[in-house]
Amino acid sequence: MSVLETDLLVIGAGPTGLFATYYAGFRGLRVALVDSLPELGGQVTAMYPEKLIADVAGFPAVKGRDLVAALVAQASATDATHLLGRSALTLRHDGETVTVGLDDGTQVRAAAVLVTAGIGTFSPRPLPVGPEWVGRGVEYFVPDFEPYRSHDVVVVGGGDSAFDWAQHLEPVAASVTLVHRRAAFRAHARTVDAVRESSVRLLTCAQVVDIRGNETVEAVVVRTDDGHEEVLPCRAVVAALGFVADLGPLQSWGLETSKRHVVVDSAMRTSLDRVFAAGDVTDYPGKVRLIAVGFGEAATAVNNAAAVIDPSAHVFPGHSSDA
Repeated sequence: MSVLETDLLVIGAGPTGLFATYYAGFRGLRVALVDSLPELGGQVTAMYPEKLIADVAGFPAVKGRDLVAALVAQASATDATHLLGRSALTLRHDGETVTVGLDDGTQVRAAAVLVTAGIGTFSPRPLPVGPEWVGRGVEYFVPDFEPYRSHDVVVVGGGDSAFDWAQHLEPVAASVTLVHRRAAFRAHARTVDAVRESSVRLLTCAQVVDIRGNETVEAVVVRTDDGHEEVLPCRAVVAALGFVADLGPLQSWGLETSKRHVVVDSAMRTSLDRVFAAGDVTDYPGKVRLIAVGFGEAATAVNNAAAVIDPSAHVFPGHSSDA
């Protein structure tokens, strides 16, 4: 069993966790960063690397992968210990130390813990038909648009992911058809309008009822609510039906939670001593789940954690321009 000692353990290497890692270094803290995924960037890297993000301060629009690259470069100054491809399983308090056990047997002893786990572990909602086609033309994520070039693509879903992928695949694919079981959409109205004005074909009040092909997908059968069926030739199906999120072992730590989120106060303190949280994982009155909000919460959490780790330290760190 290996033991790692650090000042702050950050659990979750998405944008909020990466910025928290940088900021902890700015406060002079030793940092360890753990994530169950094998690379930095969290859900942005895993699901939306090509998506344009337009609500991050200082960027009129930035691709997910570019935002992550900038955050990684910023956090590199901290010289943090990265523990990737590992999950946090247990947590116990030992006086002024919090010990977190990882699934590989590593024990991390930290003066404070910051949970930035986003929605926790996540798995896509499966397409009701054709599970045997996953990896053979049916996909749940689009990390790279190039494999879809000059192919006919069917996107299934009516939320932000479905419309984002339809919008970004439209200039690359030979054709894009978006199939949704209802006439109304959950996606952002501006994105819906942009897709309506593009060459993407919208099939509403319809569902994919069959997938056809040999080694790979060659067509899907779509049935509308009035019973009409249509065969759509395609080489790829993107199932954007949402995700099932799970906080996993964190739920056994004794944290106060609300609807699969961790309850925090204005200092980003959780119900457990020396355990803080920031980003999409948190909940409090008026919570808004945006990357931009997560950055501010990360700074708030780290500054308050710094004063817990070193009681002689001030919560307000001073301005970086004065450093």
